Amino acid sequence: MTPVIYGIPNCDSIKKARRWFESEGLEYLFVDFRKTALSQTQLSQWVAAVGEKTLLNKRSTTWKNLSEQERGEAENGNVESILLKHPTLIKRPVLEHNGETAVGFNATDYAARFGK
Repeated sequence: MTPVIYGIPNCDSIKKARRWFESEGLEYLFVDFRKTALSQTQLSQWVAAVGEKTLLNKRSTTWKNLSEQERGEAENGNVESILLKHPTLIKRPVLEHNGETAVGFNATDYAARFGK
């Protein structure tokens, strides 16, 4: 099964992950979630797999630009609707492979996952 990386193309972590796959000669599929909207089901699966705190990027510019009300909603149990509305709040990359979901790029972790 081909790994799928979700994110936005200009993100530094996405660039690192894509370069890693290319340097290892591994195929992957990249999904820009600004162009391809995430479904509620998919987002719910990610939250179940990695947790809200891992998925929500509070260091992003998007987070800083949210209203106090939206930040409150995200912190108090309505994170999925906020992430669907503002997908750039999702920590990147999100990697799906063999039924597993991982968030963030770490070359050592990727090497272990893909036997490199």
